[in-house]
Amino acid sequence: MALTNTTLRNMKPSAKPYKLADEKGLFLLVQPSGGMLWRMKYRIDGRDEAGNAKRVEKKLGIGTYPEIGLKEAREARDAARRLLAQGKDPADEKRREKHAAKVGAVNTFSAVANACIAKNRRDGLADATIRKREWFVSLVDRPLGSRPIAEIAPFEILEAVRPFEAAKNDEKAHRTLQFIGQVFRYAVANQLAPSDPTRDLRGALASRKPKHHAAIIDPKAAGELLRAIDGYEGHPLTRAALQLSALLFVRPGELRRAEWSEIDLDAAVWRIPAAKMKGRMEHVVPLSRQAIALFEGLRDLSGHGRYVFPSMRSALQPMSENTVNGGLRRLGFTVDEMTAHGFRAMASTLLNESGKWSSDAIERALAHKDRDTIRAAYHRGAHWAERVEMAQWWSNHLDTLRKGADIVSIKSAA
Repeated sequence: MALTNTTLRNMKPSAKPYKLADEKGLFLLVQPSGGMLWRMKYRIDGRDEAGNAKRVEKKLGIGTYPEIGLKEAREARDAARRLLAQGKDPADEKRREKHAAKVGAVNTFSAVANACIAKNRRDGLADATIRKREWFVSLVDRPLGSRPIAEIAPFEILEAVRPFEAAKNDEKAHRTLQFIGQVFRYAVANQLAPSDPTRDLRGALASRKPKHHAAIIDPKAAGELLRAIDGYEGHPLTRAALQLSALLFVRPGELRRAEWSEIDLDAAVWRIPAAKMKGRMEHVVPLSRQAIALFEGLRDLSGHGRYVFPSMRSALQPMSENTVNGGLRRLGFTVDEMTAHGFRAMASTLLNESGKWSSDAIERALAHKDRDTIRAAYHRGAHWAERVEMAQWWSNHLDTLRKGADIVSIKSAA
């Protein structure tokens, strides 16, 4: 006879446990202590101790009464019977769900993102890249950080990046979404998430317009820039960093983190370790006579420490990433006119326009990575002599541009 709510309300514990049967295997176990537990008895294919196939009787715990009422207990029983009809063991499925919930509670988005970044660090990614990815984690920590990564839906990710798009920062929105996708692919590879939901968001954000670093590429304007730099009245280290940015056209992060141990003035080379390079390959920079003279002048300022360009606050840290750009702003060049990264575009443009140097030598000087590893290994050595000659020609050419006018044109400070 099926149970009723009235029967359940009138139950009393006894000295021994007893059962109250409902229907289709569901029953309530009443304990002497007064506890009442819903159980479901069922049979499923299994094997005996000898390994022979047989029907095995099992019990599924559903919960306690009155926390789970009669209606909810029957719904749970019916759900278990549907699993049995599919050949699945309800008890095994319950254990899997419990384990998944436990794993999910530990494997939040932030936890998985930090594990992914830790792997990036072990893989040797540049410190700047690691810091950028840690920044992305902080951007989405509030909406996604505490969520189990396996439960995050595409709409949640979209809601996390939409504010950046609404603020007309499309670049930030796209880059953040890209990072989230990297975390999910790491999670999928480590069986922490079933799939990457960012795949369903392709095209959801506004189309991103490529933003190029502002650069001066006109020879006459380049001469004005060089004269302005020579007249810089701020800190001597900043002036030298601006001058070497033009001469060496390395990436701003590579220049500000230059160490004296990497520079061999006798051999006229600067060897930048692979760990500091975007392409994760050592980059050797030939030094012109003008560059050597600047480095020699810097020895009195920073030669006693680790960094060629130490931080103004602590010699144990390199120069701030904003220092060179700040120097350009102090000279009156706006962010739309010239940037620290723009020295590379200036060199690339003017070297190519000169017609004197092979494009391969220029690309090697810029440390642009060749996707063909065999070709890259060949060209790395094949153009060294040309690069040495080109480095000196470039320094001489800058001297010529600098002397292009008798009147020094220095913009008024912004």
